[in-house]
Amino acid sequence: MKPDNPIKHFSVDLEKIQYIGKDLQRPECILAEPDGSLWAADARGGVCRIHPDGTQEIISQSYSSGISSGGVNRFFEGTLPNGLAFASNGDILISNFGTDCLERMKRTGETEILFDSIDGNDIGKVNFVLRDSKERLWITISTMKKSWLEALRPDLDDGYIARYDDRGLHIVADGLHFTNEIRFDANEEHIYVVETTGGRILRFKADSKGDLAKRETFGPSHMGIGAYPDGIAFDSYGNLWGTMVYSDKLFAITPDGEFILLLDEGDPIKVKALDDAFWEKRVTNEVLFSTGQGIAPWMASVTFGGKNLDVIYIGSLRGSRIPYFKAPASGLPMAHWKQL
Repeated sequence: MKPDNPIKHFSVDLEKIQYIGKDLQRPECILAEPDGSLWAADARGGVCRIHPDGTQEIISQSYSSGISSGGVNRFFEGTLPNGLAFASNGDILISNFGTDCLERMKRTGETEILFDSIDGNDIGKVNFVLRDSKERLWITISTMKKSWLEALRPDLDDGYIARYDDRGLHIVADGLHFTNEIRFDANEEHIYVVETTGGRILRFKADSKGDLAKRETFGPSHMGIGAYPDGIAFDSYGNLWGTMVYSDKLFAITPDGEFILLLDEGDPIKVKALDDAFWEKRVTNEVLFSTGQGIAPWMASVTFGGKNLDVIYIGSLRGSRIPYFKAPASGLPMAHWKQL
């Protein structure tokens, strides 16, 4: 008999939250290594490496002069590392939400552009990159809008997923509402896709060639007020953990599709105001940036780390440090876990 799902007996104890890192800028995505090192995207242009002893260093992209201005503008101008993945040799693959390209950065900071176009057209707002066990790269493009603020509306579905393999770079799924993070299940039979402005998670059946079919919703068709899902990660039980940016929620969806809200730190009045503006297609900087609070303001990603993959780290867009806590189940190892 399969044991009880541990997520159903779990709650986040805020008094047991610990933090690592300091003075970080937009640590949206976090990569964990078996030795305890963390790598966090950094808005200064590159990544911040946090060593197991807590010391940290900024590794700046060699072509970048950093963000040209501070404040809110850092979310819209210049280089803006977003989703991260390890290449098989340990290089960092960077989805750059500011320069609209996929980059490869050596651990010394030297950076090359891998893709800035597809099928002869600009690639769009590159959000996330995932490497699978067959060395294929999966890339999400949130929107073709130059300003992502203009894409925060319910009727825009210009996001897509591209796959890079020995056949080249191809669009494999489109018509998506602000495509965000993606993950494979344990056997790489399905790929799970976040639609941030769709308020839901989709999944596709993936065949041996990496071609996708049988699009369906996984979990609820809409996650309710403040439903702006962003980052996702599987645990070893098959639960899909996720965050909601802007409303600062942490949730999980069980293998049978049950939605469980684990933490809600958003301001309900400000989140409702954003929802109203979103559905009426009038989101502004003022309405959007009034949201964001709690342990990881604009909660953006979930990463399993620690020696036994039993520690959860939360990435954020507006936090300056990384909260973490003990997980009720270990995480599903990513492709790099046994290679580095």
